[in-house]
Amino acid sequence: MHIQKFDYDYSRRAFMEKTAKGFGSAGILSALWPLMAESGDSFKAYPEELTNIEAYTKGKIKVGDVISKDNVELVQDLLDPMVYQEVAQDGRTFFILPTQTATEAQFPPYYLDATLKNWGQAQFGSDGNVYTKDGKPWIGGHPFPDAQTGQECIANVTLSWGRHDQDIFAIPTYALDAEGDVQYEYHFVWAQQQTQGLVNPNSNGGKTYLDGHEDMIRFQSVWFTAPNDIKGTAFMNEWYYDQAKFPELYGYLPAFKRVRRFPTNQRFEPLVAGINLFLSDAWAAGDPMLTWGNWKIIHRGPFLGAMHYNWRPDQPNWQHPTCGGPKGTSYYNVGKSLIPEIIVLEGEPTGFPRAPLQKRRIYLDARNLEYPQAISYDRRGETWKSFEPGFAYYNTDVDKGKPGVPDYGSHVTKASDGRTEWSWNWVISHDIQSKRITRFCQSETCQGGWKSGYDQIEPTKFISDYITQSAMRRLGT
Repeated sequence: MHIQKFDYDYSRRAFMEKTAKGFGSAGILSALWPLMAESGDSFKAYPEELTNIEAYTKGKIKVGDVISKDNVELVQDLLDPMVYQEVAQDGRTFFILPTQTATEAQFPPYYLDATLKNWGQAQFGSDGNVYTKDGKPWIGGHPFPDAQTGQECIANVTLSWGRHDQDIFAIPTYALDAEGDVQYEYHFVWAQQQTQGLVNPNSNGGKTYLDGHEDMIRFQSVWFTAPNDIKGTAFMNEWYYDQAKFPELYGYLPAFKRVRRFPTNQRFEPLVAGINLFLSDAWAAGDPMLTWGNWKIIHRGPFLGAMHYNWRPDQPNWQHPTCGGPKGTSYYNVGKSLIPEIIVLEGEPTGFPRAPLQKRRIYLDARNLEYPQAISYDRRGETWKSFEPGFAYYNTDVDKGKPGVPDYGSHVTKASDGRTEWSWNWVISHDIQSKRITRFCQSETCQGGWKSGYDQIEPTKFISDYITQSAMRRLGT
């Protein structure tokens, strides 16, 4: 007989105590981040029942099992209410993956380097923004990897969305109506360039900031490449370093052949007809962090999330199989693994007097402070929308052959120094009130010939080519 020294009740009590105090280092058996930094692994920070789904469920669920409406009650306490309802009532399924504990498999390599190097150098200034101890703009990586408060948690998410200096994503998108039919299919490109907190030493001369843009933190744009009636439509955000300021928002509409300025505080509306993707949704932190407030940690505990093995290079254009809904195509059929510790963070849109939502609840994996789920609530406090992503280390040979690790062939995406890349893979945005779902994934290409990639172009040229008003006009034609 295998006797567990630290059983479920022990872990539950430990998490309840942390939540009640409102702060505390992640980890149960030891502080999480010192262990991850020293050993490169998080396994010893938690008892077995928080890293092994079979131990947690006392043998009722194991790696490789499919979760459906027939057995979802066995893992209900590990799911957010949106995913539970999708499985129990809408026919969604997902399969169980093993827990990944290696630190390097949970970050882009340069971002992890910067996080470890710069740990302990961040502080909040009197204006609420993040600075180094000597008062300079943040220099890269998580400012607060061992986050103790809600404000520290949201700073880690907001200051660098994709955790690369530069990202360009090719994104086929499908908007489904309440009957499960694809009402709209769009293809768009999402591009972003950090101007502060740069982490890749092989670009920008190793500087952590981009000359000439010292008052900014990022430039970001999106342009649609299909279908023809929307092709060329583009939007551009210029983000200030001061997180109390709203970004400058511009749009290009091909029908009018001109760039116009948009009200930047209207961030809770669809970019184009039919989809429920809002600017505010991006990375669960699509607004400057000081335009939100009253951040508090309301829960800690284990969770099932799609944090690993979710890249599908074995599928055409990296698309994912689908499942559930009226036509069996509403959701991606993906894998979820047991996350030992989730930090549930809740905040309010204090800078938006006419915001259509009352609050947002963000679920953060304590190991890498990335989110496997974000849920928005309307003004009445009723559940409105979920924004659920999946992530992966971009090397399908890692852990291949271990129990429960899927065989997706032999594929790898490398950073400039040869190490493996990491990124998001897919998103399901579900408006539960209208029963409309928008799902999209980071694909190898999208219509127009665009390809996904990271840190491939000199930063100033990247901004000039893709994230200026003249670039919007050029891309629109």
